[in-house]
Amino acid sequence: MQKLFFSEGLLASGWAEGICLGIDATGMLTSVEVGVEAPDGIRAFGPVLPAMSNLHSHAFQRAFAGLAEYKAPGQSDFWSWRKAMYGFAGQMTPAHQQAIAAALYVEMLKAGYSAVGEFHYLHGADQDQALDTSEAVIAAADETGIALTHLPVLYEASGFGGAAPLQEQQPFVHSADEFIRLLNVLAPRLAGKHKLGVAFHSLRAVKEASFAPVIEALEKISLTAPFHIHIAEQQGEVEASVAYNGKRPIEWLLDTQPVDARWCLIHSTHLIEDERDRLAKTGAVVGLCPTTEANLGDGMFPLPEYLAEGGAWGIGSDSHISVDAREELRLLEYGQRLARQSRTVLTPNGGGHTGEYLWSAAAKGGAQALAQPIGEIAVGKRADLLVLDSDALSLVGAAGVQKLDAMIFAGQPSPITDVMVAGTWVVTNGKHFAEDAVFERYKSVMGKLTEHVESPR
Repeated sequence: MQKLFFSEGLLASGWAEGICLGIDATGMLTSVEVGVEAPDGIRAFGPVLPAMSNLHSHAFQRAFAGLAEYKAPGQSDFWSWRKAMYGFAGQMTPAHQQAIAAALYVEMLKAGYSAVGEFHYLHGADQDQALDTSEAVIAAADETGIALTHLPVLYEASGFGGAAPLQEQQPFVHSADEFIRLLNVLAPRLAGKHKLGVAFHSLRAVKEASFAPVIEALEKISLTAPFHIHIAEQQGEVEASVAYNGKRPIEWLLDTQPVDARWCLIHSTHLIEDERDRLAKTGAVVGLCPTTEANLGDGMFPLPEYLAEGGAWGIGSDSHISVDAREELRLLEYGQRLARQSRTVLTPNGGGHTGEYLWSAAAKGGAQALAQPIGEIAVGKRADLLVLDSDALSLVGAAGVQKLDAMIFAGQPSPITDVMVAGTWVVTNGKHFAEDAVFERYKSVMGKLTEHVESPR
């Protein structure tokens, strides 16, 4: 049993001072006390927060981040970016994927993410590699200490109606039967803080008849496992959906599938009021990825209206153009401020601290989306924690919960010093225990991969 002391922090009940946490051998919180001083000779850490869940990750894309910021003559949008990304993905081996994922997961941990939802669709050049690439992701999580919710992706088609996959999409493709076999093989490999879920890539990439058998197969493994799907990210997708079946993507999904609190709808950018209201009532989580959505020019989710309807949400770093929960939340709020010419938009109507609301809501929504027992500091939750440096310049002068506001809105560098996952410190004094070796391996892999990347240089 560990007993740890903190000067102050964000508990499930709100901001508190003099915190003592009891943590058992399995990494679960067994006691939470407040108004407690650390005994003489025992370290009292700085402010403590629940660690964040990163609910949407394509790990291999970390290696592509920053390499597509050049406009050639013609169209420059999500679809042109996707074409360039496909070319990069085609070079990846399982060993490449492990090296990239491990470096990314170290970055996530140092940024305060303790769990990741790996939306894994780069299965390999043939079916024999599908298990190897998933095991590469699992190995990366094991070697870095992050909690993994592994979400192998069903990808069958290049468009609505089951259009044949493009040649460059072949590394992503399974039939529903092949995919179900993969799930059953993976299930025993994910235990402890690692979870198994399913991702349907998108409505355009999954045949309608495949949803039911895959849902049934995962429910046989676990009734609490999560389901994720990309949906309504681009106006072009909405238009194609309406042309094919007469319904908007979210409308179709809600009409035909058992969407409930186990589901996470990634992006959901282009939805109308009726879809928004119906989605909020399901208890599902909307997965927002502000830096990626901005980078790709996707559009902006109507979060204030969704919150007014009681909707749940969380954040992900998606293509990893940024790996920083603070930046995701800052951009989420600032985008709404710019669009509405107002301040503190994403704050409850009754008032309060914007930073406190953003961190708390995203942490809880992300935990739900990943089926991880985290997201708040309370008895029965896992001890996934982060500690702030009270002496960081961005926090000086901030009192109590203002430290959360300052952490999110007062810029760089990050004031996060220590990160714990399941009762084990993985980042101490700003350094991850394996970062030197992990980053060197990443640099070596990147040197080989980028030899083949087209560049305007």
